[in-house]
Amino acid sequence: MTSRATRRTEMTQESRRLLITAAAELFAERTYRRTTFEDIATRSGVSRGSIPWHFGNKEGLLAAVVEHVMAELRTDADALESGTLDEALRTLVTFTRHPSTQLFVTLIAEAMEPGSALHKWYADLHKALRDQVRSWVERAELADDVRAEELSIVLLGTVMGVHQQWRIAPDSIDLDRTYATFGALLRSAGL
Repeated sequence: MTSRATRRTEMTQESRRLLITAAAELFAERTYRRTTFEDIATRSGVSRGSIPWHFGNKEGLLAAVVEHVMAELRTDADALESGTLDEALRTLVTFTRHPSTQLFVTLIAEAMEPGSALHKWYADLHKALRDQVRSWVERAELADDVRAEELSIVLLGTVMGVHQQWRIAPDSIDLDRTYATFGALLRSAGL
């Protein structure tokens, strides 16, 4: 590849990165539905016409944003599958504090609306998270009347609820102490 072609490829990749970053920020701040291509172009410094060229449409851009954010979060996810309870809880605290998780909180309300483009994505995300938590839970000895599938739902629901409370009132929620308490409860249950 010539240096000119290499430079063009680098510029294309940089434009795409800037658009994804701007869209993620704006979707978290204003919601997906209320963010326009013009808003994204202004924030990113990339022309508005580049958005459909890179992503096809707004749903394609959303998919790219979600893929990017999930890749960032997946970096630390191994602790949920292979680590101890304390390592998994530390990972959850890290996830909760990650700036891009605000995007998930902002978008979930839109995902619950009828016909939302986000509905299927959230259903798939929640299933993937439940599967990941279940793989960790299945290593523990559970009481006969406790199934890993339902316990995974309860655990994930707890983490999501704590996260939402913290996002709404961060000065009222001490994440470290909250997750330490959660860990103590799990240990007392034999997990």
